[in-house]
Amino acid sequence: MTTTILRTTARIVVPLVVLVSVALFVQGHNQPGGGFIAGVLTTTAFVLVYVTYGLDFLEEEVFARTFEDVVSHLRHGVVADYRRLFAVGLVLAVGSGLVPLYWDLPFLSQDHWYVNGVPLYGEVHVASAVAFDLGVYAVVVGALLTIVSVVGAE
Repeated sequence: MTTTILRTTARIVVPLVVLVSVALFVQGHNQPGGGFIAGVLTTTAFVLVYVTYGLDFLEEEVFARTFEDVVSHLRHGVVADYRRLFAVGLVLAVGSGLVPLYWDLPFLSQDHWYVNGVPLYGEVHVASAVAFDLGVYAVVVGALLTIVSVVGAE
């Protein structure tokens, strides 16, 4: 049973944590740890939702799914989604490292471009490291939320 204070705090804090996570991810390709720390913060937001409302809330209310057999925590569709997210992130991270090998460059070599005419920003710096960071982000979120979901359902 959660308190009104916890539910109110979660409604305020979760969007702020996600916003900071997005900001850290966006600047991460210019500074170390962007994908990793953004993934950890996103997981923190989900953990706060789990603690406040439970895994069933996420499954039924957020993802609008129903499940008949609640005996096994592995029957929650969200756990399977986290595993898929982990696998996709791993493929993306490794794939982004292998792409430079096609042009006889070292593993994980990167390049960058400038995109002009972006509304509100004008010019945006885009690095190929964003693909690697996105893979790391997906691996971290997928792995940590799988662990939290499985352990939390016990």
